[in-house]
Amino acid sequence: MQRRAKAILATALAVAAASTAAFFALPASAETAAFTVQNSWNNGYQAEITVSNDSSSAISTWKVELVMPAGTTIGQSWNATMSASGSTYTFTPSGWNATIAAGASTSFGLIANGAGRPTSCLVNGKACSGTVPTSPSASASASTSASPSPSASGSTPPPPTGTTPVAINGQLKVCGTKLCNQYGKPVQLRGMSTHGLQWFPSCYTDASVKALATDWNADLFRISMYVQEQGYETNPSGFTSQVNSLVDKAEANGMYALIDFHTLTPGDPNYNLDRAKTFFNAVSARNAAKKNVIYEITNEPNGVSWAGIKSYAEQIIPVIRANDPDAVVIVGTRGWSSLGVSEGATSAEIVSNPVNASNIMYTFHFYAASHKDNYRAEVERAAASLPLFVTEFGTVTYTGDGAVDTASTNTWLDLLDRLKISYANWTFSDAGEGSAALKAGACNAGTFTGTGPLTESGTLMRSRIRTADNFPTS
Repeated sequence: MQRRAKAILATALAVAAASTAAFFALPASAETAAFTVQNSWNNGYQAEITVSNDSSSAISTWKVELVMPAGTTIGQSWNATMSASGSTYTFTPSGWNATIAAGASTSFGLIANGAGRPTSCLVNGKACSGTVPTSPSASASASTSASPSPSASGSTPPPPTGTTPVAINGQLKVCGTKLCNQYGKPVQLRGMSTHGLQWFPSCYTDASVKALATDWNADLFRISMYVQEQGYETNPSGFTSQVNSLVDKAEANGMYALIDFHTLTPGDPNYNLDRAKTFFNAVSARNAAKKNVIYEITNEPNGVSWAGIKSYAEQIIPVIRANDPDAVVIVGTRGWSSLGVSEGATSAEIVSNPVNASNIMYTFHFYAASHKDNYRAEVERAAASLPLFVTEFGTVTYTGDGAVDTASTNTWLDLLDRLKISYANWTFSDAGEGSAALKAGACNAGTFTGTGPLTESGTLMRSRIRTADNFPTS
């Protein structure tokens, strides 16, 4: 059966975000393939390839072959199986995305090392041929590296109509090694994490969430839902409802909500694989239309290999993507999310074997009084290759208690600010430990604004978070 199609290859300079397209004529019988550069940097770019079925019958499989020019290679891909022979890279389905229904499409992504765009393309064996016209938009892209990235519809998003973090930044996405806003500009989110929802319900009310947004000027509210330790496994529907309610509170106050599947003991996330599939299917389906939701699929893996964490991630991410294809997903790392450092490894194991998925980031956690220069050096190295998000850190020791280490905390936060790495502090609670931001009894008293109810840690963090955000829109 013949199927009518065309292929579109989008092209942009290595220093510019994707905003132009080059058109290749195709024979009258082929599937549709679209190659779009989503983000570029000096030594490479990220691209997405969409394979569409324009016919009236389902396609049972597909194959895309790209020939790359000398000096450019493809280092990794996701949502496809990649093989290489010389300069030719072949992409076939991952399994779950082999069949494309009539009028539907599927996509996969890749990271290219080098500036060259594909010189030729095959879509299910049909050659891409023709010439590449020079367009005015291409010239503009070549000369203006700071131009906004287009939205999914191909047009630049309008200027923001509000002043909250979500109103300004809209739907977030990963571009290269950074977290970017709807305009394709790198941003840093700063905020606070809850403690266990089962232990401190009075700390997470309309008043407390509003105080974080308006008094602390926080951008981010991390919702830590413990799975064990009297958490989700004891009442899945109840905890799911509680998480969704807090997502709504964050949205109402213009903050991003980071949904944390808080696993710690046991350290292997695969122990909770079925629970995670159930939970993330529920929350991603319910919150798919929201722009403020980020998913953290496992908190602090420990005593488990990176291969085991990666396997877990590659089973959970498709569950989320089936409902919410645009949201950023954050993957925990080895050694209590220390990039492996706390278990004698480094981020190199992730760089050489990344999760096979798009629009993801990797978790790093630290506690300032315990984790110092060697951990900071690893973050500096890793940030050059991996998109990092500090979803949890403390101003005290790794136990969550002890004295505040102001000097180390400020050194850490200065580093994260410089690298534009987003963070959430542990914890916005009145727990009787050094990491708590609120004094004992503050939550029951309903007092959340100003410095009066704050501990030493809370006072330090409020002063750092309250400083002006830098959310570029052009």
